[in-house]
Amino acid sequence: MAFPPIILASQSPRRKEILQLSGLSFSTVSIETPEHLDPAESIESNVRRIAEEKAKAAIQSFQNDTRDPVLLGADTVVAIDGRILGKPANAAEALEMLLQLQGRTHEVHTGFALLQRAHLYSECATTEVTLNKMTEEEILHYINTAAPFDKAGSYGIQDPVMACFVCSITGCYYNVMGLPLSRVWMALQKLRS
Repeated sequence: MAFPPIILASQSPRRKEILQLSGLSFSTVSIETPEHLDPAESIESNVRRIAEEKAKAAIQSFQNDTRDPVLLGADTVVAIDGRILGKPANAAEALEMLLQLQGRTHEVHTGFALLQRAHLYSECATTEVTLNKMTEEEILHYINTAAPFDKAGSYGIQDPVMACFVCSITGCYYNVMGLPLSRVWMALQKLRS
């Protein structure tokens, strides 16, 4: 049984790159939704809800699509000591966030949602990442040579320089990049059965 058409509700180049690893054909759609974090909810509930909101917003464009597509939404946050580190607005915020992560273990939470017709499935994957200590000079070099401004926690695990300081990972590497591919794959398998 073939997969239904998949539409990734994201313009993230990293999510697109990860989903391409599955070998499935898919298209992408750009959607704008507020990524509001509710302090009354857990981190895991927040990212699941935001992923669901992205999938629901995207499906509006495909309500009359006879191919019956599956919309995939996702949201990723970095957390340390129960505090969420979002995307930095500038270099000063990036430096502040990266200083907090030095020599410590933090969590990366990605919520994803699959929506097909009225069927909605969502979950959250969590990966623990430990970074070796970087000097402030090394952090500034990373900020100046990479693009931390579109990344939760101000870093990309796959980025040059930053990759040299990842000490250990417990969980899915691709989750840290923005999409827990093995979990998405298993959910897609259940959806088509």
